[in-house]
Amino acid sequence: MTNPLAPGSLSGQRVLITGSSRGIGAQTATYVAEAGASVVVNYRDKAARADKLVAGLTAGGASAVAIAADLTDPVSVQAMFDRVRSELGGLDVLVLNASGGMERDVAEDYAMRLNRDAQVNALETALPLLGPGSRIVFVTSHQAHFIDTVETMPDYEPVARSKRAGEDALRALIPTVEAAGVEFVVVSGDMIEGTITATLLERSNPGALATRKEAAGRLYDVAGFAAEVALAAVEPVPADHTRYVGDISSFTG
Repeated sequence: MTNPLAPGSLSGQRVLITGSSRGIGAQTATYVAEAGASVVVNYRDKAARADKLVAGLTAGGASAVAIAADLTDPVSVQAMFDRVRSELGGLDVLVLNASGGMERDVAEDYAMRLNRDAQVNALETALPLLGPGSRIVFVTSHQAHFIDTVETMPDYEPVARSKRAGEDALRALIPTVEAAGVEFVVVSGDMIEGTITATLLERSNPGALATRKEAAGRLYDVAGFAAEVALAAVEPVPADHTRYVGDISSFTG
């Protein structure tokens, strides 16, 4: 897919994307780096994958660095943002992309710790680095955004509820964020073909993707959805702070 951002449109901008060593985060990092931003690729433990992404971006003339941080560990998160302050002097865009909860062998409360508590901590830790005119983008799914009114697959419900809790907790901070001159946007999309979440859901619910595609008419792939996330970093903030990607009629009708 063609980069939705014009070349040089993010020159001088500093962007950190959580969970960006693969998937939507990695593709978003690619788009913003190609548009001229200095990009921080955050990862938890896949250093080789993050380093490969950064090497590819820098080989193409972009500015990028990989920084490890476990978002559920406040000390690790603080160290990441301390390094950002030291090396970049601050941030212009924070993309809260990392999420999880469907992995095997994780604690029962892991989804809530990652998708709610860690998101709030990341925002609060990053806020001193974000000046007036900067932006925070939170990435979620329609299944999570509308979970209070529309049921989702049982296997995904704990994740959906934790992500909705995270969104609600972040929205409660909007007055504080806006008082600092920082903008806040939620990007909500349907199931995304090619993501680990879609793969895990399909594994536990064979035919889930086909069923959802039939209901939605179209499902975005990683590149297409990442383009919407990248645009959310630069386009005007919607009145309700929410950028809906794709058709939402089956959630609102």
